Amino acid sequence: MKKDDIVTLTIDDIGTNGEGIGRTEGITLFIKDALPGDMVRAKIMKMKKTYGYARLMEILKESTMRTTPPCPEHKRCGGCQIQALSYGSQLKFKENKVRNNLKHIGGFENPKVLPTLGMQEPYRYRNKAQFPVGYDKEGNLVAGFFASRTHNIIPVQDCLLGKEGNGRILSLILDTMKSYGVSAYDEKTGKGCVRHILIRYGEKTGEWMVCFVINGKKLPHAESFIEVLKDLPGMTSITVNINESRGNVILGEETYTLYGKGYITDYIGTISFQISPQSFYQVNPAQTEVLYNKALEYANLTGEETVWDLYCGIGTISLFLAQKAKKVYGVEIVPQAIADAKENALRNHISNAEFFVGKAEEVYPAYCAAHGEEARAEVIVVDPPRKGCEESLLAMMCEMAPQRIVYVSCDSATLARDLKYLCNHGYDLVEVQPVDQFGHTVHVETVVLLSQLKQKPDDYINVTIELDDVDITSAETKATYDEIKKYVSEHNAGMKVSNLYISQVKRKCGIEVGKNLRVATRRMDCLQGNSTTAATDLELVPSPNLPKNEDSRQPQCPEDKERAIVEALEHFKMIQLK
Repeated sequence: MKKDDIVTLTIDDIGTNGEGIGRTEGITLFIKDALPGDMVRAKIMKMKKTYGYARLMEILKESTMRTTPPCPEHKRCGGCQIQALSYGSQLKFKENKVRNNLKHIGGFENPKVLPTLGMQEPYRYRNKAQFPVGYDKEGNLVAGFFASRTHNIIPVQDCLLGKEGNGRILSLILDTMKSYGVSAYDEKTGKGCVRHILIRYGEKTGEWMVCFVINGKKLPHAESFIEVLKDLPGMTSITVNINESRGNVILGEETYTLYGKGYITDYIGTISFQISPQSFYQVNPAQTEVLYNKALEYANLTGEETVWDLYCGIGTISLFLAQKAKKVYGVEIVPQAIADAKENALRNHISNAEFFVGKAEEVYPAYCAAHGEEARAEVIVVDPPRKGCEESLLAMMCEMAPQRIVYVSCDSATLARDLKYLCNHGYDLVEVQPVDQFGHTVHVETVVLLSQLKQKPDDYINVTIELDDVDITSAETKATYDEIKKYVSEHNAGMKVSNLYISQVKRKCGIEVGKNLRVATRRMDCLQGNSTTAATDLELVPSPNLPKNEDSRQPQCPEDKERAIVEALEHFKMIQLK
């Protein structure tokens, strides 16, 4: 099999970027626009030893998951990678994407990943659009979106994911540019004026913002643009952003107002937010409320907790949590974002939220050192950018040891990496909830609950001894997992244990792998007041017959749950400890 060969195959899987995956002659092929269940003809474009990339030539038999995309440009644009996949299948794909990343990157064998929370209406949900402006091959002025993996502009003035008003606004701007000879920016030469048109919409306020991103200090014929836009219903803000760089960054650092205010407002729940052109604000307000409600649920606030939001942005999550917390502290490295967060707190009359500029791993411990234990977090919330958390921040979080960590992520790969670190340093992965913020794309938002282990690995000393009088029986009585769970719950104040934890303990006891159970005593130095006391309890050490990687998988069963499962196994006579 080589480049340019034509192959026929059935697609049986879907990759993390939405590409179809099929296999033929022992070779795995990745095929864009193919879906699981499709039978296709494809042309091989690139080959490696065990895999390759192919271009879809023909669909011989359509998958039952396939639907007709309403957007005629969905293949060229590349923004909606899975628009041809039915919406129910999209939600399942995103659930599996999160689960697979947790398994393969994070090392979690059986994480509790809930079904993806989807939208009622997966179109017209984006409250923000950024349209590059340029020229086509014939020299005509155009605006739209870049074709996949290029900077060629596809003229799309009315994206079906964006608000219906976007097309009208963009058409008026392009007509005015043509009428007055206002040039578009040329990336190749670095000349020309208008680079992008940024449009934002307040879902609950009906307010519109237009921001001209220009290569220069002044927008030519600014008065004419104001004249054609200001009377549109809801037009609240017209601004200019200056970006004279030759790079791909859309917004520059300086913005000034042409008309109205320099911002619009919108609501998440009952909390109003002031949104400027450079503000980070979730693009799907309906699903953002779903996401934040889940974060609030995981935080499990009673009104007595101190919460730290370590990537607070303009305070969206912070102020949402402040409704139920005793005190919320937000930290963000961007000064303008903190200024917006403070303003948002004032406008909502929220007095129990405080915000700081700086690196979270520096600000949080320093503040706690200065203000004592009352400033320490019972709950930490993180909502980092796509690259995830810096390891220094993760280390600080583990050192400060909050009871719960709520992790909100826009990239499940970096999420899995960070969860692996946290669960290796004293935390248990409790539950994972994907949320569909970005319908018809491969992206998925995820919120995760982690709880502090009752006994951290570094807080005890193991003394291992061999006990000849430990009898592992084949046990005529074999309890089911549900029976073990029920026993544990009834005898340990409602404690919940997972199938994974039961399996780990059973393997440690030799039930599944055979022999040579070893038992250890654990000595713990427990600080009580000003005195130190010692306590000893039973620890089951992994059987030497276990594969090495079996003992290293995460998450590992917490000590208290391990002990409770051992008691259940003894009760059901699956083991005997003499």
